[in-house]
Amino acid sequence: MLGSSIFPGFSGMPHIEREELTPEESDQLLLPGGRPPLWKHMESIGAVGLQQREGVPSCSQKGLPCPSDSSELVLECLQQFKVTQTQLQQIQNSLLGSMEQALGGQASPASAVRMLPTYVGSTPHGTEQGDFLVLELGATGASLRVLWVTLMGTEGHRMEPRSQEFVIPPEVMLGPGQQLFDFAAHCLSEFLDAFPVSTQDLQLGFSFSFPCHQTGLDRSTLISWTKGFRCSGVEGHDVVQLLRDAIKRQGAYSIDVVAVVNDTVGTMMGCEPGVGPCEVGLVVDTGTNACYMEEARHVAVLDEDRGRVCVSVEWGSFGDDEALGPVLTTFDHALDRESLNPGAQRFEKMIGGLYLGELVRLVLAHLAQRGALFGGCTSPALLRRGSILLEHVTEMEDFLSILQETVMLLVPECDVSFIPSVDGGGRGVAMVTAVAARLAAHRRLLEETLAPFRLNREQLAAVQAQMQEAMAKGLQGEASSLRMLPTYVRATPDGSERGDFLALDLGGTNFRVLLVRVTAGGVQITSQVYSIPECVAQGSGQQLFDHIVDCIVDFQQKQGLSGQSLPLGFTFSFPCRQLGLDQGILLNWTKGFNASDCEGQDVVCLLREAIGRKQAVKLNVVAIVNDTVGTMMSCGYEDPRCEVGLIVGTGTNACYMEELRNVASVAGDSGHMCINMEWGAFGDDGSLGLLRTCFDANVDQASINPGKQSFEKMISGMYLGEIVRHILLHLTSLGVLFRGQQTQRLQTRDIFKTKFLSEIESDSLALRQVRAILEDLGLPLTSDDALMVLELLWPGGSHSQGASPSLCGHLPAVRRWVWQRCSPGHCGCLSPCPDGPCLKKSPGTTLAGPGPRSYLSPATQDSQNSPNVAILWPLALISGFLREK
Repeated sequence: MLGSSIFPGFSGMPHIEREELTPEESDQLLLPGGRPPLWKHMESIGAVGLQQREGVPSCSQKGLPCPSDSSELVLECLQQFKVTQTQLQQIQNSLLGSMEQALGGQASPASAVRMLPTYVGSTPHGTEQGDFLVLELGATGASLRVLWVTLMGTEGHRMEPRSQEFVIPPEVMLGPGQQLFDFAAHCLSEFLDAFPVSTQDLQLGFSFSFPCHQTGLDRSTLISWTKGFRCSGVEGHDVVQLLRDAIKRQGAYSIDVVAVVNDTVGTMMGCEPGVGPCEVGLVVDTGTNACYMEEARHVAVLDEDRGRVCVSVEWGSFGDDEALGPVLTTFDHALDRESLNPGAQRFEKMIGGLYLGELVRLVLAHLAQRGALFGGCTSPALLRRGSILLEHVTEMEDFLSILQETVMLLVPECDVSFIPSVDGGGRGVAMVTAVAARLAAHRRLLEETLAPFRLNREQLAAVQAQMQEAMAKGLQGEASSLRMLPTYVRATPDGSERGDFLALDLGGTNFRVLLVRVTAGGVQITSQVYSIPECVAQGSGQQLFDHIVDCIVDFQQKQGLSGQSLPLGFTFSFPCRQLGLDQGILLNWTKGFNASDCEGQDVVCLLREAIGRKQAVKLNVVAIVNDTVGTMMSCGYEDPRCEVGLIVGTGTNACYMEELRNVASVAGDSGHMCINMEWGAFGDDGSLGLLRTCFDANVDQASINPGKQSFEKMISGMYLGEIVRHILLHLTSLGVLFRGQQTQRLQTRDIFKTKFLSEIESDSLALRQVRAILEDLGLPLTSDDALMVLELLWPGGSHSQGASPSLCGHLPAVRRWVWQRCSPGHCGCLSPCPDGPCLKKSPGTTLAGPGPRSYLSPATQDSQNSPNVAILWPLALISGFLREK
C-alpha cells in the first residue's frame, strides 16, 4: 500500500503533458481518458483576466497566424513534453540504478538520489494511543503548522487533529537560522496558549521537509535548503538541537522532541492501515519526494542486518546528473536558470508545486507571444514571474489516475493501492512518535520477561560449586542428583583398532543403525535413521525392542549383511546402572520415553530376547554404552587426549575419565573408569530452584515426569521449543507480540519445534527465516513481531556493531551455548589444549549426521555475560572438578 500526498486541498495535478506514451502513441499528443488538451482550460487565466488586474495588454496584430497555424504552434510547443514508454522505462532504470548505488554506499557526493535512512523502523499497527504535538516546517511552503493529535488505538473513534497555520515572513525564510527556530518556538507557545493543555512534558514530532542526513530518530543534520528557504547557520547543523535550544529560550512549556521526520515519512505513517500496512510514501506538493520501508541489511550506512528502516529517497534531485536530459524542455531549462539553485533539484522543478505554476506561465507566455493564444496579446501579469499560482492550475487533471496507470505500466506484477493523505502528514508525524513510544515500551517488557534468564558470573560460580559437590557425593555413593554411574569403559582408543562393527543408537525420537568400518585409512560410517513412533516409545517394552530389531534386520538387508554375525555395540542414551560392559540396568526413562516393563531390567537382555524372537537373525551384542560415552570415544579415536564427552541434543548428558580410586562402587585403586554423570537430573533436589523461571515450571508441569530431569528440561532440545512457546504466549498476553491476539495455533503444545532454533541460528538471513517459520505456523505476523522473536531466539546474534549489548546473554549460559554454538543434535568432547580445554564437535554421533569439527578455546574476560564463558561453562564445571582431583 502506498500513501500519497498530492497537492493537498486540490483534486489533482495538471501536468498531463508528461504522461507516458506507448511506442505506438509516441507521435500523438497525450489525451488521457479522452479529455481535451490543456489549453482548453486556460480561458480563466488568459489575457482578458490578466488585463483586468494589470492594465492594458500588449498586442501585436500584424502577422498573426490563422487558427490552423495556431493549433500547429500549440502542438509544436507541447511536443516537447511528450514522454514515450521507452523513455519512461529508461528513466525508471536510471532511477533504480541510482537507488541501488546510494543504498550500497557507492554514490558520489553529487548523487541523483540520496537514499537517507530515517531511523523509523516500524509502521503503525493501529494500537497506538496518546496525545502528541506536531510541528511542520517546509511541508506547505512559506508557512509553518502546529498540530495537536490524539490517537485512540484500535477501539477508539478517530479524533480530528487541532491545528493552526502560521505564515513565515520572507525575512525569516532568508535570515539567520536562530531567527527561524525562535519563530517556530514562538508559534508553538502561541498555539498551546490557545488550548487548555497541561504543563506536563509534551512529546513532539518535528516534520522538517528538507534534505537531511539523519543519524538517529531525533538527530538530523540539514544538507541543503530547498523550497525558497535560505536561512544562514543551519546547513550542516542538527535541526532538532536548534529547535530544542529555541524551545528552551522560549521557556514557556516543557516539550520533548522525540522524532524528526520529513513530510514524506509522515504521509506514509499517517495512512490508515487497510488489508496491509502502508509501506510507501509519495509527496507531490510544494516539492516532491518518496520514501519506503527497506530491509536494513541493504542500507550500507547502517551496518545492520536485522529489521527494516524507512528510507527517504530524496528524489527531487534526480536528474541533476543529466539523467533527465532527453525529456527536459526549453521551458524547464528557462525555469531552472531563473531559480535560486540553477542545476539542482531538476526532477522537483519538473513536477513540484513550487514550480508548476511558473512552468505553465512560461508556456502561456511563449504561445501568446507567438500569437497562438489570447489573440497574440500579453499582459504585465503574464510576463511577470510568479503571477500564475499552483491553485490556478491544479484542477485541470486527475493526477492520481495517471499515477496509477503509470505504476501499472512500469510494475505490472505489483498490486499497489493508493491511499490519499488526509492532513498532509501531520497525523503521520504524531504516529512516528507514538510508534517509537510503543516500541520502547515493548522492548522494556521484553527485557523484563527475559531478565530471569540472564546469569551473571557469580551465579555461574554458584552453580559450578553445587555441581562439584553433587559429583563428589555421587562418586562416593551418597544421595545426590548426579548418579555418577561407572560405564566399565576403562580406556580410550589408541588408534590401532580395526574391523567391521554394527552400532545401534537409541536416545531420542530417532533410532539409528550404523555400519562402522575401521581401517588404517580411517573410519567409514554408513547409517540409516529410523523413527520411533510415540505409540512405540510409550507402549510396551517388548513392542519397543521388537521394533528396534526390525530396523536392524532392514538395515542388514539393505547393506548385504544378512546372515553375518558382526560385533554390535548398543548406544543406549538413558540412565543406566552398568554391572559390566554388556550389562546395563535401566534406572528410569527420560526424553518422552515411557515403555512399560523396562525400568529395573537389563536392556541388553531385553535386546537379546527380541533378537531371539526374530528367527534367523544373528547378532552379537558385546557392549552397551551411553551416547555420551560414544561421543567421547569416537573423538578419542582421532585424539587420544580426549577425556570428556558432552551431549546437548534431544536430552543432555556428560561423561569423563575418572581415577578409579575415586569411584566407591567399583573395586580397585589403579587405572581409570569412564563415569556417566547423568547430569540431566541435576537440580532434582531443588538446587536449581533460584534459576528456574515460570516458563521452566510450566514446561515441567506439563511433562510426563514432573519434578525430574530438571537440568535437561532447561537446556535440551526436547524442551527448548516448548519454553519458547510459553514465552511467546506471555509476550502476546502483554501485547508485545501479534498485536495481543491469542491464536489457537500458539496454544497448541509442541507447535514450536526446537529444530526452528537450529534453522534460525544457522541461517545468514535469520530474520527472514523467523518470518517464514512464524508464517508457516499461521501466526498474525508483523515485521516488529519477527524482530522481537529473533531477539528472543538469537540474542546478540546480529553482526552489527550497533547491536544492543543488553540483548547478549538473555539465556542461561548453557542455553546460549546450545543455541549459538551447538545447535540441538550436536555432540562434543573435551580434550587438553595448550591454552586450556578445547571443545570438539563429534562427526559420528550427532543425529543430524556428520558435521564440521571445531575447536573452541576459552578466554578470560571480565564481562559478566562473556560469550566465551557462556560457551564453555558446562565443560568448565567438569574441568574444575578434575583440576581439584
